[in-house]
Amino acid sequence: MGRHVWAEETATGKRRNLSYEDEEAFWSFSTIEVLRLTGIRCEEMLELSHHSITEYRLPSTGELVPLLQIAPSKTDTERLLLVSPELTDVLSAMVNRLRAPNGAIPLVASYDIRERVWNPPMPLLFQRSIGSENRPFTPTAIRKLLINALAATGLTDAGGDPLMFSPHDFRRIFVTDAIMSGLPPHIAQVICGHKSIDTTMGYKAVYPAEAIEAHRAFIARRRTTRPSEEYRTPTDQEWDSFLAHFEKRKVSVGTCARAFGSPCVHEHACVRCSLLRPDPAQRPRLEEIRDNLKARIIEAKREGWLGEVEGLQVSLTGAKDKIAQIDTALQRPTGAVALGMPAFTSLAGRTTSTSPQS
Repeated sequence: MGRHVWAEETATGKRRNLSYEDEEAFWSFSTIEVLRLTGIRCEEMLELSHHSITEYRLPSTGELVPLLQIAPSKTDTERLLLVSPELTDVLSAMVNRLRAPNGAIPLVASYDIRERVWNPPMPLLFQRSIGSENRPFTPTAIRKLLINALAATGLTDAGGDPLMFSPHDFRRIFVTDAIMSGLPPHIAQVICGHKSIDTTMGYKAVYPAEAIEAHRAFIARRRTTRPSEEYRTPTDQEWDSFLAHFEKRKVSVGTCARAFGSPCVHEHACVRCSLLRPDPAQRPRLEEIRDNLKARIIEAKREGWLGEVEGLQVSLTGAKDKIAQIDTALQRPTGAVALGMPAFTSLAGRTTSTSPQS
């Protein structure tokens, strides 16, 4: 008890254990920052040791790159995470707090609740002094730290209820922030240790506004790689040409869907073109074209104009396809489909009640 620092509030006379409050505040801060900056699972965080902090020297420049080694958990796959400057400060503060007078981190034995075995003594980063010994943090203790930290902030959700955060929520926040900041999803998958990219995207909260902003940012980045003259203000003649394109889309049997600036590949033989969207109101006209093509094919064969027969056959096939497209569209159901499910009234009319036999 002599190691603890106590204070007394003059207004209430309540005694406060400042050493305990300092301990709670520091480990709440460390927990939140490590989870937020790494996206690791709670069990992975509790297995971090002093030996998990490693480094790699770039062969080209000799620069030291700090890394954090994550022990295998769900996927049985070891991971190395790049340590950001913010995370470096947090890990450094944790190491300095835990160092014994001889400079070493105390060794503690932790219990693996999933494997149901005691791990050998290790210099775990998440440990604290309780009584006369050091003990590792447990998942329950981590959850209590988060609950107490949120309660102290007084933050509430949209309904006015106190916020509740689990360690896994920070993993979702990490993935969302990483992808929203431009990190490719497949890289986030590797960092999080997910086997499938679908799992990673499931952690990402997607909203229409985000999709729109991401698309705009993508277009802006692509524009910077293109010659600036391609994005000049169009002249009046160019603008009129653009508007005229949409005015010229209407043809006798439907609408032409070719893109602006692209030529007509079928030389305006619209019944041959796959980009023609036939108008159902023009079905009689397409039937006339079909019958006329049949008559012309008979005539060409009779007169020996075999050079025209092949071209007329292509047009006849196109006309038949357009008529079939119209028929398919007209036959498509526009309302709800009755599945023949019995209604409650029909079921109730068939029920019978029987009196219990004596």
